[in-house]
Amino acid sequence: MTSLNGTSNADPAYSPSPRPTHIGWKYTQRVLNDDAPGYIAPKFAEKDKQMELVMDMLEEKGFLPPEFVESETNWFYGSLGIDDMYFKYESVETITNNILSLYAGKVAAFSRDDGRLEIRLDREAEDHAVYIDTSTPGISYINGPRYEQRIDEKYLDPSTPAKAYRVETFRSSTSMPQNNQHLRCYFVYKCDFVNPNPAPDEKDLAVISDKLFLEKVTPNTKEVYQNVVSAVIDRTGPVIEMYEVNGIPEKRLVIGFKQGSAMGLFSALSDLYHYYGCTSARKYVEQFSNGVTVMSIYLRPLPQTATTNPNRFPPIEASIHQIMKEISLLYCIPQNMFQHHFIQGALSLQETIYAHCVCLFTGHFLNRLGAEYNALTTLLDATNTVHAETLSKLKRRLRQETFTSDYIYEVINTHPNLVRSLYLSFANSHYVQTRGENDDFLPTLSYQRLQVDRVLNHDELKDKIARNVANENQEKVMLQFIHFNANILKTNFYTPTKVALSFRLSPKFLPEAEYPQPLFGMFMVVGSEFRGFHLRFRDIARGGIRIVKSRNKEAYSINARSVFDENYNLANTQQRKNKDIPEGGSKGVILLDAEHQDKATVAFQKYIDSILDLLLPPTSPGIKDPIVDLHKHPEILFMGPDENTANLVDWATQHAKSRGAPWWKSFFTGKSPTLGGIPHDTYGMTSLSVREFVLGIYRKLEIDPSKVRKIQTGGPDGDLGSNEILLSNEKYTAIVDGSGVLVDPQGLDHEELLRLAKERSMISHFDITKLSKEGYRVLIDETNVELPSGEIVTNGTIFRNIFHIRPDAKYDIMVPCGGRPEAIDLGNCGNLIDDDGKALIPYIVEGANLFITQDAKLRLEKAGSIVFKDASANKGGVTSSSMEVLASLAFDDAGFEENMCIRNGIVPEFYKEYVKTVQGTIKNNAMLEFEAIWRENEATGKSRSILSDELSLAITKLDEELQKTDLWDNVPLRTNVLKDALPNLLLEKIGLDAILERIPNNYLRAIFGSYLASRFIYEYGPNPSQFAFFDFMSKKLKALEV
Repeated sequence: MTSLNGTSNADPAYSPSPRPTHIGWKYTQRVLNDDAPGYIAPKFAEKDKQMELVMDMLEEKGFLPPEFVESETNWFYGSLGIDDMYFKYESVETITNNILSLYAGKVAAFSRDDGRLEIRLDREAEDHAVYIDTSTPGISYINGPRYEQRIDEKYLDPSTPAKAYRVETFRSSTSMPQNNQHLRCYFVYKCDFVNPNPAPDEKDLAVISDKLFLEKVTPNTKEVYQNVVSAVIDRTGPVIEMYEVNGIPEKRLVIGFKQGSAMGLFSALSDLYHYYGCTSARKYVEQFSNGVTVMSIYLRPLPQTATTNPNRFPPIEASIHQIMKEISLLYCIPQNMFQHHFIQGALSLQETIYAHCVCLFTGHFLNRLGAEYNALTTLLDATNTVHAETLSKLKRRLRQETFTSDYIYEVINTHPNLVRSLYLSFANSHYVQTRGENDDFLPTLSYQRLQVDRVLNHDELKDKIARNVANENQEKVMLQFIHFNANILKTNFYTPTKVALSFRLSPKFLPEAEYPQPLFGMFMVVGSEFRGFHLRFRDIARGGIRIVKSRNKEAYSINARSVFDENYNLANTQQRKNKDIPEGGSKGVILLDAEHQDKATVAFQKYIDSILDLLLPPTSPGIKDPIVDLHKHPEILFMGPDENTANLVDWATQHAKSRGAPWWKSFFTGKSPTLGGIPHDTYGMTSLSVREFVLGIYRKLEIDPSKVRKIQTGGPDGDLGSNEILLSNEKYTAIVDGSGVLVDPQGLDHEELLRLAKERSMISHFDITKLSKEGYRVLIDETNVELPSGEIVTNGTIFRNIFHIRPDAKYDIMVPCGGRPEAIDLGNCGNLIDDDGKALIPYIVEGANLFITQDAKLRLEKAGSIVFKDASANKGGVTSSSMEVLASLAFDDAGFEENMCIRNGIVPEFYKEYVKTVQGTIKNNAMLEFEAIWRENEATGKSRSILSDELSLAITKLDEELQKTDLWDNVPLRTNVLKDALPNLLLEKIGLDAILERIPNNYLRAIFGSYLASRFIYEYGPNPSQFAFFDFMSKKLKALEV
């Protein structure tokens, strides 16, 4: 077990955050005096009169013996803990029926062999609900009515400031006759806020509370809630507090969080405190109109009669301490796949959530192709289109059908004994004893087991797996736990406060045959609404973070199978695109769960915060404790916007700053200009590079753009699509976007397209009166649409999805500016080749990342199409982002604020000029690469898509080699190269000496290497002679002498 005794092994150069991200509990004892209930229920003046009416109705109905009418009524009114608000809301008839149902349950219990009393009453209305159930203190029933899950799903999870529900629940003070069961009552009320629309940062309970809450709450409880609500607004993640209750053997647990950030937490908390031998007499859930939820639970130890072995539970103090630590874990994943094992006591919460994470890991990395597939690739000819297509289909099928997610789940689910041993190995490596000998952590964290198991090594675990599984496939699944454990370098699993689980993995376990370019770093993040990865190919790397949404469960299933490979391919493309800049390629992908497609913002915030947990040192004991860092090197990630994240970048920047990250200015690019960002869409950064390749084709072939027929995927509503339209002067004949298809063989009205591009509107807003007789528009929600040709489109969505590969359309150039990866692959690219083997579209410039697979590009080029791939054409954005990072590193905070941040609409002069410098650099880099690829293609006849990769690989390889040579130590050469590589504007404003002092040394080396490598390869090609570099450097050194 790792023991740090409160010290951290983080790099001392990193300063701790001035304030923690979350609030946790404090170890000092806090006592609430004279406030045991926390609430004072308003008196129902008509209660006695109502009781008389209820008894009259009971006698009238005749089902209850007359001698029991008064006693049963008094028991219902006085012994169940029901406050007066219930009686005020409910009718006499409803109360009468509930009393009869309770009595009927008692009678039925006498006829059961076990004497068990089962009473289940529920009543739901639009503005309130009531649930009554029999339950045994400290026990969760998987097959019971699960009223708490019902309350979560119907009332608490969907709560928003516009429509929220508060909950009160009470356990009866006495047990039922002849058994240990009590009645549990739940009351749900729709909130009526004092101010339904407060300012986002409003904290005053007098403004944001429910009116009924303000009537009932005591001064002490109001103060507690005020502190928690204020903390939730200021922090990220849950706020967890514990109070002693004076004069009562109870602990009051208070948990606050933002609405919608912890689905299913109310019911999951019951499972948690039951596991540790606690029960609750009262629970409250309060909502506030500023978007905060607060839960208050009064916990006490189980009475000794409630369990046959009371010694299996720790003392109440230790139980509460463990519960508080685990609430943060529960907040991350309130409902995990193996929750039933936790409820039954077979596995601890940590073990089930650990198994949940490994189950997801296994789904991504067990579905590998295997040695047989690799052998087959050596036997078949990859240049043969039939062979290549067969391999492609086989790969897809193997990955889908070898080990399904259901099969993986079933194998893990049937081996909880193995999970315990495997978890123990994980915990032994990553748990930190921060309290020394006082740490009450047990390695399995399962207090229901009477002894601590011995930690097994990997060989012993493999042997135990082999002896317990039924077959080879089950063994492969369970062995993934060992791979998972062996490759974790650090994790926030044991950090006291967290919002999602993050794991920094060594990527060495990835098979080289499937992932030929080795990754440098890999993060896996698991949250309650999503799973995600962050991959990078170098220590210094940059790339966007995208959120993947799924239209339905089928689409989600497909996305879940492919999300890692998509992430890897995007990062690999980024690596090739980043050939001109110091940063290598990286990418992050967040896949929203099928049930949480509306949780993009919450998922992004949790993803970022949990990764920061692994990048920053611990901030304060009990809140951010030290973690075990097997990587042992500080890391910085440079991120940017991508699909569905452009509006979240500012939050990430400010959050990194609030957590004390010294590199917060450069953490995210694409942020708003008020934070020093250079927005790609505003200045058309990505499109400038794509456009340079399009213009290059026209220039080389002496083509008049106005005569060119053009199809574009990705419409005028997107960054790339809108700016491509604004920069273009071709004759658009078709545009495909998220809303549908727009076609006009005579040319779409250019002024109308410009209007949509400036408004960022989809083609669904195109004025169709401006179409010719041959033109048409088909939207995705339309059916049975007749085209001018007479063709009937039965389904608009299907028509949109395959329109770009229709063989009957006539275009001269295709510029994909949007669309899903692999929209054109080896299986469908034949549609774009005629019967004579000639490409139907002469020119393709791939603006959208991964729109066309590599094998499809090669086939299209073989058919005569001129294709420039994404890694070459779509690099303007990465250049802009890199120069944004450069400026943020070069300026100090004051200079950055003065020169790079727009305030009150006033744009600094330096900012204006720097944007022009960035645009000029983008065009120049694109032109250099275009000329190099065109020249090499004419000289060698090689495919342009292959040449693009060869250029990228040659530049990145030479870059890495140059950074390791002693050329860096040649100070005059270093100074000369940096002066050429750095923008003159920065040099004039800041000065080279100040820049060299502020920018990290490894980043400067990356600038030095990337600039020399790119200029050399662009001039001499990807396969230069052995004397070429000597000649290149001789010229550089001679220039120094002059």
